[in-house]
Amino acid sequence: QVQLVESGGGLVQAGGSLRLSCAASGRTFSSYAMAWFRQAPGKEREFVTGISWSSGRIYSADFVKGRFTISRDNAKNTVYLQMNSLKPEDTAVYYCAANLYGLGSGNPSNYEYWGQGTQVTVSS
Repeated sequence: QVQLVESGGGLVQAGGSLRLSCAASGRTFSSYAMAWFRQAPGKEREFVTGISWSSGRIYSADFVKGRFTISRDNAKNTVYLQMNSLKPEDTAVYYCAANLYGLGSGNPSNYEYWGQGTQVTVSS
């Protein structure tokens, strides 16, 4: 069982930055691919970016376009999402997810564990 707890969300002006963190419980964090998804009001949950459990390969949605960076610290059981050049359309609840021995790709059905989400609001 893995528990995921996101933090770091908040209100930021367009063009600003935020760093989200997702802390995982358990001793096998390094065996999990980790990803970030988001869900805006009235929209479906969408993939943002993910990182594999072994090679560190990263997958990202097109809208990331170099603005967001995922990283992981296996010693701290934590995955991060650095978000720069934020836009109002980035406003959403951001969720981290874990997939045992996964690639970190964008299919949400691959992920066994989800956090509760953290709200990111970007004002114009």
